[in-house]
Amino acid sequence: MSEDPPPGSNASIGFVIITGLSGAGKSFAIKCFEDLGYFCVDNLPTTLFPTFGELCAHSSRAIRKIALGVDVREGEYLAHFMDALQALRGRGHRAEVLFLEAGDEALVRRYHETRRRHPLAGEGNVRDGIRAERHALAHLRDAADRIIDTSALTVHQLKDALIEAYGDHEARGSLTVSLVSFGFKYGLPYDADLVFDVRFLPNPHFVEGLRALDGRDAAAANFVLGSDESRELLARLEDLLRFLLPLYRREGKAYLTVAIGCTGGRHRSVTLVESLRTFVESLGMAPIVRHRDLDRE
Repeated sequence: MSEDPPPGSNASIGFVIITGLSGAGKSFAIKCFEDLGYFCVDNLPTTLFPTFGELCAHSSRAIRKIALGVDVREGEYLAHFMDALQALRGRGHRAEVLFLEAGDEALVRRYHETRRRHPLAGEGNVRDGIRAERHALAHLRDAADRIIDTSALTVHQLKDALIEAYGDHEARGSLTVSLVSFGFKYGLPYDADLVFDVRFLPNPHFVEGLRALDGRDAAAANFVLGSDESRELLARLEDLLRFLLPLYRREGKAYLTVAIGCTGGRHRSVTLVESLRTFVESLGMAPIVRHRDLDRE
């Protein structure tokens, strides 16, 4: 990485140029960098790197972290890579090259699993393409500040390695929890990871004075949670989330949507979601709460 720019120059941008062998994980790495808050562009011609850096430096969006994907599809532009890299650094930007590679056996296996053609295989086989690509990208590997061999890494382990190297400390293990109430009569939420049916709980809809309320109102909520079954269900859901959330976080999951459903999505499911909101907040998290069908007739 280069030193900070001299006083009076444009604000410095941190560039990570992601390159490496096809099948070694570049596309997945770019998605990881997006999750880390980087502005990502794949296969921008190398000759445009300096111009792109200047445009971003003057942008009103205050872009300060950029990841650029470069691979063998750049063709003739690969010959200009070192010039473009030095131009970025010469203009005061910090630029690091990340090179992803893997052994021939791992790359061949991945291509066989995905049934994709290697970009340099031509009329030959995958191994011929890998050999040609190693030669074509040798100067990029020599210029790399960091080389990661993904042969034995799962996607989760690769993500952990990238977060460790390039992410803020708080990015590791971050998990966004969404709590959604819904009515089964309107269908399941399409994005739900966990779905719980609470239609067996006491229903305020059949109680005069409660029907017009919703599950956020104290009277309706007290009615829903007034039975032993309701309180036990809530306790079990809390125990389940207490157990699952650290495991999902460790696995690298970024989003978890927990959906609670009753018949119409106005009373029982709403009360349970509001109760779980308080519980998840007590764990130090800030859940996103959505009552999908609350305003339906």
